Amino acid sequence: MTALQTQGGLAKAAAYTLSTAGTAKKNQALEAIAQILTERQAEWLAANADDVAAAKETGMRSAMLDRLTLTSSRIAGIVDGIRQVIALPDPIGTADKTETRPNGLIISRRRVPLGVIAIIFEARPNVTVDAAALCLKSGNACILRGGKEAIRSNRCVSALMREALVSVGLPEDCISLVQDTSRETARELMHLDGYVDVLIPRGGAELIRTVAKEASVPVIRTGEGVCHIYIDDEADLDMGAEILCNAKCSRPSVCNAVECVLIQENVLEPFLARAVPLLDSYKVELRCDEKALNILGRRGVLAQDSDWDAEYDDYILAVRTVKDMEEAVAFINVHGTQHSESIITRNYFKAQRFLDTVDAAAVYVNASTRFTDGGEFGLGAEIGISTQKMHARGPMGLEELTSCKYVIYGEGQVR
Repeated sequence: MTALQTQGGLAKAAAYTLSTAGTAKKNQALEAIAQILTERQAEWLAANADDVAAAKETGMRSAMLDRLTLTSSRIAGIVDGIRQVIALPDPIGTADKTETRPNGLIISRRRVPLGVIAIIFEARPNVTVDAAALCLKSGNACILRGGKEAIRSNRCVSALMREALVSVGLPEDCISLVQDTSRETARELMHLDGYVDVLIPRGGAELIRTVAKEASVPVIRTGEGVCHIYIDDEADLDMGAEILCNAKCSRPSVCNAVECVLIQENVLEPFLARAVPLLDSYKVELRCDEKALNILGRRGVLAQDSDWDAEYDDYILAVRTVKDMEEAVAFINVHGTQHSESIITRNYFKAQRFLDTVDAAAVYVNASTRFTDGGEFGLGAEIGISTQKMHARGPMGLEELTSCKYVIYGEGQVR
């Protein structure tokens, strides 16, 4: 038996205990985690500082360094997320459908945990806590496999969380971290049949596609974020420029950041006049089609075909001119990743048409795509943004980490 199989067996046993732990015990464990992360955050920050220093030595680009870096305020936000999860209703055991059949059988559909959830993710140590908290509240054990860039941070915080679990009488293996960050362990985790009930990859497009292609355990795809904003000819252009700047620049390395703006040709020049000064303050590189480039001149560069499908995770924005909303929708449905899309318009009917015809997990009218987030949607933390249609779609909170069980009461019925 390999080390990972042993870890899977321990997680499976812990999941069995956790599935019947009850809401009060799970909330007690979450509060213990929140307290230990607050009281001993200096340990986590020190480990993270070592990760950041090593990443700088290897030349990690600034946007990815931002994802890796922890601060006291970010830890406070993570702890606040845990307490939001504590406050959320526990879906486990709730019956969302009960029916009495003509033969007298009472059939009820109840929410139950998935079991053991494995998460493969990259250089975001906050994911370690977000994922563990959601799994814990929904009655699932989790096996976490982070990237090598955050291994010191992840080892520290997982040890703290396991300590908190033991302090309230739950198995420490409700939360476990894969210590080896080699590709071999990632590959083995993808094939840990019999131990892992579902695998969720969180990271760049290459990671997600590799997991979806290679895994033999069930996979929920998350996070590929080629998001668009369409500027309609009936848009408030000043508002559109502010929204675009926020969606691109507030945190360009995350999956809900916009990567491409589509501009209706009648408002191309006046919109660029408003948007470019805002983007200039962040030194955003603009990769443009010929019409936009004719207006911007040397401020932009000519886009290549690959730019229309790129998830930059950086201060780079693709700019494309479209004839009308129908062309914009057609372009989004071909080049988008079914994550988050937005229209800026004053026209109610166009807005409704956009909402109805764009195929994405989250579709916005006059708002930034950056709101696609479990916390912003009232789910507490999130385990990822699902870009598929089964078994979950959009930000995945507690309910999305459950399955169902049919419970049937009889009085001697036979068929």
